[in-house]
Amino acid sequence: MTHPAPTGDPASPAGTAQTGTAHPGARDARVVAVVVTYNRETLLEQCLDALAAQERRPDAVVVMDNASTDASGRVADEHPLGADVVHLRRNVGGAGGFAAGIARALVRHDADWVWVMDDDTIPRPGALAALLRSLEASPVRLSVLSSRAVWTDGRDHPMNTQRTRLGASKAEKRDAARAGGRPIRTASYVSALLNGEDVRRLGLPSADYFIWSDDFEHTGRLLRHGRGLQVPSSVVEHRTKLFGNAQSGPGSRFYYDVRNRLWALLRTASFSPLERLIHGGATVLGWLRMLLRHPDLLGIGVRGLLAALRRGPRPSAEVLSADGEAAADVRAIERAAGR
Repeated sequence: MTHPAPTGDPASPAGTAQTGTAHPGARDARVVAVVVTYNRETLLEQCLDALAAQERRPDAVVVMDNASTDASGRVADEHPLGADVVHLRRNVGGAGGFAAGIARALVRHDADWVWVMDDDTIPRPGALAALLRSLEASPVRLSVLSSRAVWTDGRDHPMNTQRTRLGASKAEKRDAARAGGRPIRTASYVSALLNGEDVRRLGLPSADYFIWSDDFEHTGRLLRHGRGLQVPSSVVEHRTKLFGNAQSGPGSRFYYDVRNRLWALLRTASFSPLERLIHGGATVLGWLRMLLRHPDLLGIGVRGLLAALRRGPRPSAEVLSADGEAAADVRAIERAAGR
């Protein structure tokens, strides 16, 4: 069952640079939120409540229900926010849900900006307004803005740490400071605002990643030649069960950590050769430290390594082929982007 989303007057493209301000239409830009959910009905309800309580509400909300077996789909259908709810026929992971959801926001809701988040992301009331204020204040065109993600006790969440862009010039840092943030090279999908014009030009995240590193690769692609901003005044809670990052104890998911990070670094043009070396070296050191604590994960990591070397990601429309409408939306964006 799919519900119509709230509508509004489409704004002119927000990414057009003009003299005096890089985003003159930021305040009136059409923002569509995309939430991906799977079997977390309580957290999903909290997320949708938080979207409804925004000082500046999104113009539309898309919920991608990843074939949940609990009441998540019903929660989304019945929530008074009136989201456009898409019930996928099979679970295609966060990556598949975001690929389909972002495509739907662009194709069917004419989004200028797409605000992406998981169902365990709970934006504080001023989160979107703060992102848009920074967007409007920026003296340069921006491709990605991200929020500060904290855990339930207010500490910065280690799963969503975003470092200042390596090699950022004084001018880049000054421009970012004028907009109330700092320059970044990649962003987490735990509250990221994506420039719709850039996604149409450069394509969607890869659905075949299933979980992990899809946001790393996709925002890396958008920001290789674009500007990104982390906005500390935009705060969301990432309500994970435990306080830790992806390498704290991934279990069988370590397969995706290895495969997807290697896909992103070896099979895409999202990062320069130097960035591949730096990210790759840091990633390998992290894996080695984790394997010293959890040697039983070695076999899982080897499977991920072999999978990454054997082939690259399948086309996203193929991954989503069980859901014809979602696959068609993805195909339309990817073809326009030449991917």
